[in-house]
Amino acid sequence: MKNYFWTNLWHKTRKHSLCILILGILFIGCSQGPSVKENLIKDGIRLNQIGYYPEAIKKAVIVDSPSSLNFTLVNTQTDEIVFGGKLSEPKDWSLAGEKVRLADFTSFQEEGEYALHIEGFGKSFPFQIAKNILKPVFLGSIKALYYQRVSTALKEKYAGKWKRPMGHPDDSVLYHPSSGYSSGFRSSPGGWYDAGDYNKYIVNASFPLGQLLLLEEQYPNVLEDNALNIPESNNGVSDYLDELRYEINWTMTMQDTDGGLFHKLTTKSFEGMVMPDEAINKRYVVGKGTAASLDFAASSAMASRIFSVIDADFAKECLERSKRAYIWAQKNPDIAFQNPEDISTGEYGDKNFDDEWFWATAELFLATEDTMYLDILAEQALNFSFNAGESWTGFMRFIGMFSLLEHKDKLPEALYKALEEGILQEGAVLVERTKELAYFQAVDDFQWGSNSDVLNAAMVIAAAYRINRDSSYLAAVQQSANYILGTNATGYSFVTGYGKKTPMFIHHRQSAADRIVEPVPGLLSGGPNSRQQDASAGVSYPEGVAPMKSWVDVEESFASNEICLNWNAPLTYILGFLENESN
Repeated sequence: MKNYFWTNLWHKTRKHSLCILILGILFIGCSQGPSVKENLIKDGIRLNQIGYYPEAIKKAVIVDSPSSLNFTLVNTQTDEIVFGGKLSEPKDWSLAGEKVRLADFTSFQEEGEYALHIEGFGKSFPFQIAKNILKPVFLGSIKALYYQRVSTALKEKYAGKWKRPMGHPDDSVLYHPSSGYSSGFRSSPGGWYDAGDYNKYIVNASFPLGQLLLLEEQYPNVLEDNALNIPESNNGVSDYLDELRYEINWTMTMQDTDGGLFHKLTTKSFEGMVMPDEAINKRYVVGKGTAASLDFAASSAMASRIFSVIDADFAKECLERSKRAYIWAQKNPDIAFQNPEDISTGEYGDKNFDDEWFWATAELFLATEDTMYLDILAEQALNFSFNAGESWTGFMRFIGMFSLLEHKDKLPEALYKALEEGILQEGAVLVERTKELAYFQAVDDFQWGSNSDVLNAAMVIAAAYRINRDSSYLAAVQQSANYILGTNATGYSFVTGYGKKTPMFIHHRQSAADRIVEPVPGLLSGGPNSRQQDASAGVSYPEGVAPMKSWVDVEESFASNEICLNWNAPLTYILGFLENESN
């Protein structure tokens, strides 16, 4: 049997050696010239490591106290100083445990590559100012889903050095007793691995699909065919829709004959840090519940609308399956999933289905225009309050609201006005938070997957911007992207492979086991998590670390450094939104 201890040790040693080599090269390169301090890349200068749209807000955060209060912007190609200014008065940011000053160069809009210099202190990572500056990260965030594909080999032609053999054919999965079947097998191939583990969950497939389908509805043809280099490229259909369909097809295999949805497909316990083809424990179809059925009904109804233009038969099947799942939920309105005693993988449990009902009912109304669904919507309260940490337990209602706002002609005027006013008011609340909080994002409670909370909040702000085009809304969304890409208390760009300082040791089984130095690219790390649920499992955080810094780049940190579909999905949405609205 393969010795995974030594494999992981080799893997980590190789990565750390690379990091040391890079730092050495930086030191040697920076030591040439009149001042080592002036030319040294300074971790205390925090900014978007990819860059900025010309007309976007541009602010860097200076963490340590420099002796000089002046900053300059230097063209890295010509060494010419192109802009200068003074740092702000000091600010005390308790959430980050820092005293900072700000360098604001928003008014500089000339395209090019630059670095921020502070005399006697250091310089920033180089970054660009350009149109379409975030498109490479946008594409990477979607291509990351391809790397998560189940039941297929990733060929070098499409995956490059991250090629791998097929894992988990899932064509003969056992029924767990919780599914309602005492014996037998089910074929349920395809889809995406949910996170750093190798399991598949209906709740957390449907929720990300909703966010991703929303982007396509709001910005049709968001990606052209052959944009991603995937097996379906050059088939005459957008690569974006091809990739989403790979997941949609799997969700259909989890629908029982009575219309209800099985909750998840999983091993009894999480697999070790091995490659997919080496993860060979028995897999089970587990549970059936109201949340999974409603979430499937919602995402399938959305898919029926989006795909109707290019594949009427597929769209029809999506809608028929959606209706059947909704009817099952009506007959079984309070079946909350809970892990059976012998299952310890992700639960995605939820006992309050108000959000799921709203989302599914909204999407089915838009897909059918049947007033039956509109009557049900009229009985449901509208809740516009965004709360960090609710993610798949509460954010679904916002997807329903966003979808409804796209179809003013189908809604009663009173309902549309209520949705408009509610989103604008909550968007304004979130914008004010970005002005007051450290690092200009709208979240002040850093829980599991806090980066997705930042991005989900940005989706609410983006919806408000689509209503009234107030520039303060757009600026707040841009600031949220800046946070993810380097303007944060850790100094990391949280998207693997995109930025100058990115996570190298994400909690992701393929990245840990593939003997490749760099992790799979385009994956969003969960982000700071003040709860530190993995500390009891031996993950070490700095003592007394501030909430915004409660993150460690180690493979073992499932609480702060794992990846997940419902974290990548809002990243894709926000990057796609900005690519359409900021150029």
